[in-house]
Amino acid sequence: MELHNLSPNPGSKHRVKRLGAGESSGQGKTAGKGHKGQKARSGSGTRVGFEGGQMPLHRRLPKRGFNNFDFRYTWNVVNVGDLDRCFKSGDTINEAALRACGLVNNPSDKIKLLGDGEVENSYKVVFHKVSKTAREKIEKAGGSFGEPAPKTRTPVDPEADTSEA
Repeated sequence: MELHNLSPNPGSKHRVKRLGAGESSGQGKTAGKGHKGQKARSGSGTRVGFEGGQMPLHRRLPKRGFNNFDFRYTWNVVNVGDLDRCFKSGDTINEAALRACGLVNNPSDKIKLLGDGEVENSYKVVFHKVSKTAREKIEKAGGSFGEPAPKTRTPVDPEADTSEA
């Protein structure tokens, strides 16, 4: 392969449709937009689900049942095989340690340890959930488990005066 042999993949390049180049060009006058109307205007277009002002289907249908979206937990998953890369024997592994190591990046509510991989060192593991195989591998290597501290909100004291006199 040499520079003079390079060419784009077939189908990756298209001719640009040249609009408004006179009536005989085939795309002159209205430039393929028809006559007047909402879709002929510049910057036009409608959002997804718009039905021309008619009440859209998603608002016409009744809303029933329970939706768990607001109450769900988001989980980050870590495999036991990844622990030996970042931690030494005897370390305590919790959410802060995982974030410092880079094994957990996404914001999440809870962390689960899965059993993919092998463990050489013994650790004190503090996760929200641990799979059965991960528990067996950690205990076989001499590790132990602890419960994470629950995330609590600090209560706001309504009688505390925050204004400066």
